[in-house]
Amino acid sequence: MTADAAARPDGAPGGPEPARPSAPDQLWDGDTGTLSADARRTFVQLVKGPYLSRQRHGQLWSVLTEAPELFRSRLADLFLELVLDADHELAFVRTVRVEELDVPRLTRTKPMTFMDTAMLLHLRRLVTSAQGERVMVGEDDVLEHMEVYRDPTDTDRAGFTKRVSASWTKLTQHGVLQRAGEPGRREISPILRLIFGPEEVRAVQAEYDRIAAAHAQGLSAEALAVPEADGADALDEADETEEPA
Repeated sequence: MTADAAARPDGAPGGPEPARPSAPDQLWDGDTGTLSADARRTFVQLVKGPYLSRQRHGQLWSVLTEAPELFRSRLADLFLELVLDADHELAFVRTVRVEELDVPRLTRTKPMTFMDTAMLLHLRRLVTSAQGERVMVGEDDVLEHMEVYRDPTDTDRAGFTKRVSASWTKLTQHGVLQRAGEPGRREISPILRLIFGPEEVRAVQAEYDRIAAAHAQGLSAEALAVPEADGADALDEADETEEPA
């Protein structure tokens, strides 16, 4: 047993507690918390998102996996559920969905543009087809794929390239794309296997396929009523950002 986490004292209501270490010393004058500094950092990373992984947060991953039920219990008090994938060594939290409850939303979201969502779908398709292998992707390759969504009446190719680049940068900042050691290339995070369910992906993909097919026939975005603007889709917003190479 380590000093990485602590919970309620024995005998507290709510059933048996998961195994946990003894309470740490106070971290500052007046500190009434019962968790160690590392455990608190683990909670902060989970809540601020977009995710926690062994690759990016080795020490915090160890803290989480030593007492996952403790974290599940504490997160539940905030209307959050823990999604932990031991195979891919990553975890994230999401707001619980209960029809009979008015559940407040604690995690922050950032609206995505049409281009953001199209790129996410493409990246998810690449990572899910890799069957557990690491997937590397180049910005130029993604730009080429995104061409199917370019309005055939749009003669501003530089503007289109700029929008694709902005989405590439945004997904890098959110950790969906991770540095791969060479400029212009990223590793796709396996988190994309988890954050979108099959039904959600099918629904959005069907609409985007319709748009791509219509563009191939020479129909404009205006005719399809699909503006390049923020939509209902969203990503969890992270505080720490990563500058693109």
